[in-house]
Amino acid sequence: MTEVDPGSGTQFNLAEVHETVSARIPDRTCIVRGDVRLTFAEVTERSRRLASLLHGRGFGVHRPRAELQPWESGQDHLALYLYNGNEYIEGMLGAYKARVAPFNVNYRYVEEELRYLLADAGARGVVYHAEFAPVLAAVLPDLGSVELLLQVADGSGNDLLPGAVDYEEALASAPAEKPPVDPSPDDLYILYTGGTTGMPKGVIWRQHDIFRAAMGGRVYGTWELVADYEDLVKKILPVDNVRVLNLPPLMHGAAQWAAFYYMTMGATVLFPDDTRRVDPVDVWRTVEREKAVGITAVGDAMARPLVEELERHSYDTGSLMAFGSGGAIMSEGLKERLLAKLPNLLVTDVAGASETGAQMGTNSTAGSVSTGCFVPGPGTVVLDAELTRVLEAGEDHAGWLAQRGAVPLGYLGDPDKTARTFPTVDGVRYSVPGDRARLLADGQIELLGRDSVTINSGGEKIFAEEVEQALIRHPAVADVVVAGRPSERWGEEVVALVQLGEGLRATPDELLAEAGRHLARYKLPKAIGFYDSIVRSPSGKADYCWAREQAGKV
Repeated sequence: MTEVDPGSGTQFNLAEVHETVSARIPDRTCIVRGDVRLTFAEVTERSRRLASLLHGRGFGVHRPRAELQPWESGQDHLALYLYNGNEYIEGMLGAYKARVAPFNVNYRYVEEELRYLLADAGARGVVYHAEFAPVLAAVLPDLGSVELLLQVADGSGNDLLPGAVDYEEALASAPAEKPPVDPSPDDLYILYTGGTTGMPKGVIWRQHDIFRAAMGGRVYGTWELVADYEDLVKKILPVDNVRVLNLPPLMHGAAQWAAFYYMTMGATVLFPDDTRRVDPVDVWRTVEREKAVGITAVGDAMARPLVEELERHSYDTGSLMAFGSGGAIMSEGLKERLLAKLPNLLVTDVAGASETGAQMGTNSTAGSVSTGCFVPGPGTVVLDAELTRVLEAGEDHAGWLAQRGAVPLGYLGDPDKTARTFPTVDGVRYSVPGDRARLLADGQIELLGRDSVTINSGGEKIFAEEVEQALIRHPAVADVVVAGRPSERWGEEVVALVQLGEGLRATPDELLAEAGRHLARYKLPKAIGFYDSIVRSPSGKADYCWAREQAGKV
């Protein structure tokens, strides 16, 4: 594998990438959600209108990148407080075309969390679904920076907030031409972390770098780079029947990256009719109706109800060729069940982080299922525990999963965390967001888990995800999350929070016996609590703050 300097050659920006693809295939369907069907040309016009609106309100760049520190932004910021749909993608594209930096808002946030996020980002504008108007109204008096409110009608019945403008009316009244600005590869892509292990932070990328790392600037698997805009056009799919169903919320990076990756290649991005939750019947009916060739999901929490529905009822899945999961682990047992129903399917796990982009992957097919070990892409390495050198294949100890090349500038407004997460080793800058890993003798990387949820028990590091994967092998376990609690003897001890399948039973001893077949004795939970449901983010990621709180009560 040849590693190419992501800074060499043509520098891309996401606005021009979309305009280039759209100009080549204007009549091809770009986005589908229910009755909404928009071509690339229609998405282009709508995003241009939003860009013109923002530019007309004075939004844009106020300080060039060269004058800024890595953790600083010289652009206005636009909050996207939305469920999935065309408005989210238009919001991103319209902002990019006005040289404004959009950022994601977790729509589950309560007032205190929303206030923190909008203040931390210095939001100047908010595009939001009307359903969220009451929560937004409660925090706006504390946010003097917010000047523009665009409210998306959604049937919730909430009136426009004072000073807000209806989204569709705003687009209709704005010019259809691009604003007179020249987007730059230095313009920012901002992605706030999920906050499941602490307060969310805004990861800031140059658009060129995130395009290379995750949004279509290189071909997943072969890792071939898109050389220039002419090459971008050559890589557009020659057929117009590639439709991919995007299930995770666009407020999470994995969903944004998947949507832009497929749009960049000229595929159609599908959303199910219900974007407020994952309804498995709705998902499979959308696959049938739209002849989807692929589905993107996040781990067991999102994939399990889909598999269970497929086991209960028959659907026309003849078009489906690929199932991709990223952001959380999809267990071997669930993959086997999915492949038993769809034996011709290719199941792909992609590993990465907000601070790295897509780093590595592994494929599973019927009769050959893999979980936890990945083939690394260019620039993906394992650094030693002291962050002093790159480990060689087969060194039998845990290090840090790291990425070099196309990596973020830093964390918005946080120089200290920027310095910690993006260290320089032997003159090379790396992104090290906190995942422990081991480089195996065959060159694959075994992903051990996030260090922030690692449990230190009696001096031994126990990775929460490893224990979770052992417990979920029990056929009665529907979901599980593992956390630590204080222990006088061990300092910290393992606690498992378990959700059993509907109508299924299992005792703690039975679960421990199953886990004991896969783990050393010291890694086994000291206590197991049973719950009706496990708290996760809308994308399916475990909420480890909640888990640690519950672990202290078991």
